[in-house]
Amino acid sequence: MDQHSVILAFTLTLIAGLSTGIGSIIALLAKHTNTKFLCASLGFSAGVMLYVSFMEMLPVGKSELIEYFGERMGTLALLFSFFGGIALITLIDFLIPENSNPHEIHGVEEMGRTKKSSLHRTGILVALAIGIHNFPEGIATFTSALGSLSIAIPITMAIAIHNIPEGIAVSVPIYHATGSRRKAFWWSFLSGLAEPVGALIACLFLMPFWSPVLNGAILAAVSGIMVYISLDGLLPTSEKFGEHHISIFGLVSGMVVMAFSLFLFL
Repeated sequence: MDQHSVILAFTLTLIAGLSTGIGSIIALLAKHTNTKFLCASLGFSAGVMLYVSFMEMLPVGKSELIEYFGERMGTLALLFSFFGGIALITLIDFLIPENSNPHEIHGVEEMGRTKKSSLHRTGILVALAIGIHNFPEGIATFTSALGSLSIAIPITMAIAIHNIPEGIAVSVPIYHATGSRRKAFWWSFLSGLAEPVGALIACLFLMPFWSPVLNGAILAAVSGIMVYISLDGLLPTSEKFGEHHISIFGLVSGMVVMAFSLFLFL
């Protein structure tokens, strides 16, 4: 393996992953009490996650699993992987200490300590989910860069584009919960670091064993994780700020932006 190619592949993966920091910077331009921005941002992030899950990751995962197992067993493997991802993040959700019901949030001005801890918990869960789903993205970017730059560069750009709203998804609830721009930025930054870590794992451990069927199972499981986070964390939190239409507008906007950003790189 050529050393220059490996360094270039890691560089592209790093660029894609750390674009979450750009999203964090954008999010932190908002005022602490801007509940409309918070609603729109959480809805937008949920839209991105749902669209990517159902329109990009699951179809690819299904195709790869069916090709290996056949129509019936491949679909069954997809279902087990998808709901297995949901089960995993549900377990993580259950194990994270919860001092109050997150559905009790109404507005930034009303936030007591328990309400802020609920928002903080949402942000940490989002960071964890994004970090987990960034592993296969890092592997995809890294391995494609080793094969062909003409394929790797568009993949890097597409991943970077949809990592920007993911940075918003992490930083907004943490900032509104803690009031700390530093904490919000670093959590967003760390969630993006999962991508180069995925590249490192691919380089050291997975490349000799990586297969389409393993990739398909991981994509399906990560889709389940992102759907859970969107429906259990982002959307309920956004709705409970009392801005239903702004939340839905953010949701649809996230889907539209994600759809056209991916369309540009077809």
